[in-house]
Amino acid sequence: MTAFNPGDLLTPDPLPKYRFIVTLDPADAHLPLAQAALVPLFAAAGFQEVTGLGAALEVTAYAEGGRNDSVHQLPLRHSWNRITLKRGLIRDPGLWSWYQAGLTQSLGARRDGCVLLLGADGIPAVAWSFHGGLAAKWSGPDLHAEQNAIAIEALEIAHEGLTRTDLLMAASRLVDTARQIGG
Repeated sequence: MTAFNPGDLLTPDPLPKYRFIVTLDPADAHLPLAQAALVPLFAAAGFQEVTGLGAALEVTAYAEGGRNDSVHQLPLRHSWNRITLKRGLIRDPGLWSWYQAGLTQSLGARRDGCVLLLGADGIPAVAWSFHGGLAAKWSGPDLHAEQNAIAIEALEIAHEGLTRTDLLMAASRLVDTARQIGG
């Protein structure tokens, strides 16, 4: 058995994009725990595609009088892209129910969630957590009698922010801390 080397976690190889996990919290993100317990559990499912992990900073050009060699670039506001989840349509109405909750009631409308990108070895490497997600758009499958394909549903999530966590770096720090404590 070889000894664990934290440097092995910091390989420079790019991460594959085909291994990921999506989690959606079952409770409303803005409810107290007692009320959150009343929200029906959200059924977890595998997703075949996740898009929209991103953000943009709106910038405006400001030309200063008397200065002709450049133009100032000033930040205005920050916005988050909508996250789109796609999966094969299943009998469980989980995504549809979440979307419908946003249309008809506030209870259960906002959820937190996370997209975990796995390394080639299946170990979580990077996570993007979104906060206060609202099911903004649901799309049903395109049906075609001449194609032998899976029916796909999609859900767009408008959210209030992303937090990126580098899990490999965090694991490396934990190992270093454990070594320091252990002697």
